[in-house]
Amino acid sequence: MSNSSLQERKLKVFARGQGNIYPIYVDHAKNAELWDVEGNRYIDFGAGIAVTNTGHSHPKVVEAVKTQVEKFSHTCVMVNPYEVAVELAEKLIEIAPGDSEKKAMFVSTGAEAVENCVKIARAYTGRTGVIAFNGGFHGRTNLTMALTGKVAPYKSLFGPFPGSIFHAPFPIENHGISVEDSLKALNNLFKVDIAVTDVAAIIVEPVQGEGGFYAAPAGFMRALRKICDENGIVLIADEIQTGFGRTGKMFCCEYSDIEPDLITMAKGIAGGYPLAAVVGKSEIMDAPLAGGLGGTYGGSPVACAAALAVLDVIEEENLVNRSVELGALFNSRLRKLQSQYPDVIGDVRNMGTMIAIELVNEGDSENPNTQLTQSIIAMAVEHKLVLLACGFYGNVIRFLPALTMSNEIANEGLDCFEKLFASVLTDV
Repeated sequence: MSNSSLQERKLKVFARGQGNIYPIYVDHAKNAELWDVEGNRYIDFGAGIAVTNTGHSHPKVVEAVKTQVEKFSHTCVMVNPYEVAVELAEKLIEIAPGDSEKKAMFVSTGAEAVENCVKIARAYTGRTGVIAFNGGFHGRTNLTMALTGKVAPYKSLFGPFPGSIFHAPFPIENHGISVEDSLKALNNLFKVDIAVTDVAAIIVEPVQGEGGFYAAPAGFMRALRKICDENGIVLIADEIQTGFGRTGKMFCCEYSDIEPDLITMAKGIAGGYPLAAVVGKSEIMDAPLAGGLGGTYGGSPVACAAALAVLDVIEEENLVNRSVELGALFNSRLRKLQSQYPDVIGDVRNMGTMIAIELVNEGDSENPNTQLTQSIIAMAVEHKLVLLACGFYGNVIRFLPALTMSNEIANEGLDCFEKLFASVLTDV
């Protein structure tokens, strides 16, 4: 079996829209390493887009899944519930930021979690409007595409989208958008497009994921909390990519010392098993009528068992602190690389293990080097790396290592990246 033959088979049967970055077919994976069907080894700097925070096939997660599958794999939590789902809800409520009484609900994907937040907020407030931010990413369903603040490739050809969705600029100091600019634009929305009394929710990523790994300043998050408190608006923190230790806190909004009304959770929650959750203040969570929330596979017993094991691993291996340490290692190495190529690497930034470098032309942050970024991503597998890009202009390389990655593997991968970077620049 070869990668090329599998890619030929895939192209014949998969819709074009569900493409793949690399024509590399995984045979097995362990912690932060992958092996393809031809026996080639790769260092994984993507973690399945921030999913395998505890590494590929962590023994504790594997054992939990095996134990659950031997008991049963599905009954539907809305028909015949089970203890692993109850226990997981208890633990998520316990670790969620803030002291308010909370409840949880389970679905299968991050997009579903976002949609259910909107449903809950609308039921609670009796309002319809939702405000999101430019560059934000909230999913690929019709409603979540409307919330997403980037057209290509996510929204192209798919409209029309639901109404009562509005966007404001996200504060990015590096690109000349201050907190004051964003808040002024938000207040302008209330005067021009939607009355503040018609807004059900404001949704924000504490660190924009697909948007380029830009962190929302703490002052901005606190200002949003104040606006929502003063106007009866539900504040939704989309922690799908930032959660479960990824940023050096269990949840990123802890950096701002605020308590969101609703939090979306997915990706790193269950070590690769499909699971997502909404955790929020009980009064708000209970607004929908009985039967108004749910889904056939939401809260899968297998995924819940995996998630409980993930939480144990995060605690036992101190992975929240490890995220800080590993992020510092990447930051140090990448800043040294920036000093070698100051006209190309415009910025290096990280919060824990959400790490990014922004590639520019001639040192100009307003002149994105998208072509170079694409070339580096395309050539990564030749240097035995799995890398991802992101950003409003596709000019950001993001690093999402497993929190269980060793320093040895991290440094080996960064050595490979430096060689990759130099080789692509030489060819440009």
